[in-house]
Amino acid sequence: MKKIFRLISLFAIVFSLIVGCTGKKKKVSEKENEKEVKVGILHSLSGTMAISEVSLKDALMMGINEINNSGGVLGKKIKPIIVDPASDVDLFAEKAKELIKKDKVAAVFGCWTSASRKSVLPVFEEYKGLLFYPIQYEGEECSNNIIYLGATPNQQLLPAVDFLMSKKGGSKKKFYLLGTDYVFPRTANKILTNYLISKGIKRENIKEEYTPFHHQDYQTIVSKIKSFSASGDACVLNTINGDSNVPFYKELANQGVYASLCPVMAFSIAEDELRTMDTEYLTGHFASWNYYQSIKSPENFKFTESFKKYCEVNKLPGGTERVTDDPICWAYTELFLWKKAVEKAGSFDVSKVIEALDGLEMNSPAGKVKVYGHHLAKKTLIGEIRPDGQFDIVWSTKNNVLPEPFCKYAK
Repeated sequence: MKKIFRLISLFAIVFSLIVGCTGKKKKVSEKENEKEVKVGILHSLSGTMAISEVSLKDALMMGINEINNSGGVLGKKIKPIIVDPASDVDLFAEKAKELIKKDKVAAVFGCWTSASRKSVLPVFEEYKGLLFYPIQYEGEECSNNIIYLGATPNQQLLPAVDFLMSKKGGSKKKFYLLGTDYVFPRTANKILTNYLISKGIKRENIKEEYTPFHHQDYQTIVSKIKSFSASGDACVLNTINGDSNVPFYKELANQGVYASLCPVMAFSIAEDELRTMDTEYLTGHFASWNYYQSIKSPENFKFTESFKKYCEVNKLPGGTERVTDDPICWAYTELFLWKKAVEKAGSFDVSKVIEALDGLEMNSPAGKVKVYGHHLAKKTLIGEIRPDGQFDIVWSTKNNVLPEPFCKYAK
């Protein structure tokens, strides 16, 4: 009997020690939670869009390191919760819900395609989350729970067409609209078509075609473009997304459709995509963005050098050969806008942060920008591709262009 009592007593002691240790660990964990704030990173790290989105994750991580090393936000260190929606539209919504409900993040930075953004939009609205979206988009949307850092149509699409129709842009009169078959290209091309017609371009001089994501065979399409451009006054407006751009530009070169004959104006590829391509056959083609790595300013020099060093130190693919581009710029900028808004609001509360964002100004790598409602005012830049994969800025607006998310040409 005494032996049994001893065993029971020993068990009680061991049990109390286990409970005590567990309780102690819980208290430490809670204390650590008080010192950090979680944010979500929702970018495709695999699949067809990884070619574009991985670098946005890298830029965000660099910015988080910079902020944490300088004291954090409201005394808290940022803890990133990184998820991979794998270029799957439905998975974006699922991961977004997990970040908001399970991980209880203060903000999410992510999405690339408009399809992925539209997939997560109802999630952010239902659960009162906050998404910072860094990519140009087609407009016709302005959610209270999304901050749109990328260009609206009047900040990217329309200035590009004006440039191509100008003498400097080649006085183009025929336009081949080629895109990936999803929301952004179709809406963008509707806007472009209506705008071109309003400028006197005949409907028969506007062609429109779409391919699925990850499409690889552009031989027939380029053959049609070659015939379309035989008159010498044609161009291509390119809204192809992801890795399909590689075979498209390669096929243009294979069939001798060079920039001198038929320039391509891209709206979805930039320096980061170009580093994976043979730039020899890309020289002379154009892109329309609000930032290029070749911008000469102290802020941009610091940004580009920091990004290269970050990639080298962290042994990321490409190392010091990595480049910056428009989406990377806004992925980095959005983090600091959020920080500035949080500090202005004195709170991580989503509604208070949204209110604090309106009217905020900051010096980004692209220059001074200002938040108007849920969008940014910024300059539009036309770049011409160089043999080294960088851009010569051949045209720019003089001042920041105010965002117009609801464009009359979308009707």
